[in-house]
Amino acid sequence: MLKDRLKHVDKYLVIPFLILSLFSIVMVYSASSYVALQEYGNPQFYFIRQFMFVGLGLLFAFAGFIFPFRLLKKKKFVMLVVLAIIVTLMLLLIFGREINGAKGWIETPLFNIQPAEFAKLIVIWYLSYILSKKQHVIANDFWNSIMAPSILVGFIVALILIQPDTGSAVVILGISIILLFSSGVSARLGLLFGFSGTVFLFGILEIVRRFGESLPFLKDYQYQRFLAFWDPFALAEGAGLQLVQSYYALSRGGVFGVGIGNSVQKTGYLPEPYTDFILSITGEELGLLGILFVLGLATLMISRMYLIGIRSKKSFESMMCIGIATLFLIQATINVGGVIGLLPISGMTFPLLSYGGSSMLILSASVGLVANVSARANLERKLK
Repeated sequence: MLKDRLKHVDKYLVIPFLILSLFSIVMVYSASSYVALQEYGNPQFYFIRQFMFVGLGLLFAFAGFIFPFRLLKKKKFVMLVVLAIIVTLMLLLIFGREINGAKGWIETPLFNIQPAEFAKLIVIWYLSYILSKKQHVIANDFWNSIMAPSILVGFIVALILIQPDTGSAVVILGISIILLFSSGVSARLGLLFGFSGTVFLFGILEIVRRFGESLPFLKDYQYQRFLAFWDPFALAEGAGLQLVQSYYALSRGGVFGVGIGNSVQKTGYLPEPYTDFILSITGEELGLLGILFVLGLATLMISRMYLIGIRSKKSFESMMCIGIATLFLIQATINVGGVIGLLPISGMTFPLLSYGGSSMLILSASVGLVANVSARANLERKLK
């Protein structure tokens, strides 16, 4: 059965995933070597760890590929995992390790675990389960159908915001909205939600612009990020430093880049060159062509996920694929937007390319689950 399933795996999903994962090892090594030498006296420190993360990620992807979907549809299993992530996020606020002002990590001997990354996939799983169960009534009784899941997801988002991890909270909210739209709501209600969300976002930006310093819910560093977004060169020595240095990296790279390992910005000028701003270093060393290569792989992978979700005739599997595709899309969009100055910097990494253990494992497992859906669907069509 496994052999037959492997024959029917979606190559347009798996091949870009493998290339991007392996390419991340090269780029993390290049982007992190200077920082690793300064911090640990070993230029290969982050390279070795990323190599390990990618290896574990491939195992997680295979686990997702062979995982029996019937277990994902068991109510007790779903609710147990949801309860576990809620408890973990609550304990994190007390015992979690603080990094860059956010108490969002569990420290282990090998690497730091970020529960918010796990929460993204768990929310996709939970909403796919609950909304697929209610799909036959959601069009006629929308508000009552979404009330309980919205409260639960809202509580998870609140726990993540308290850390604070605004980026992950925004990703989960975005995924939740898309899954609600995919669950059978009317087109009119969907358009109303979309319009309301757009007005809300622009309204928030305007409120921050006018009253930023006096807003009780906005921390000073968050306000500084907005200021840097509006005029980075005015704050080039402070909050605008990352964006300005990102511009320099991309400008220096031009079309063809300066060559792997030859980045100047990674040598102490651009903070977080191997995580949030690895795309800037890719642009400096491999030029516009390198960035288009990365974005092309990501676009192919995400589009295949949406296509697999749309083609699936089973509502739970369909919503899982759409939710996972949206996870990749939102994270990539926020990261690219921050790197080129179209969005405020949020600390969001680029999927599968940036350094990171929790993100690599969860995203790899997610790709495995989508490949699982696709292979089983292809096999079923052939048997018919």
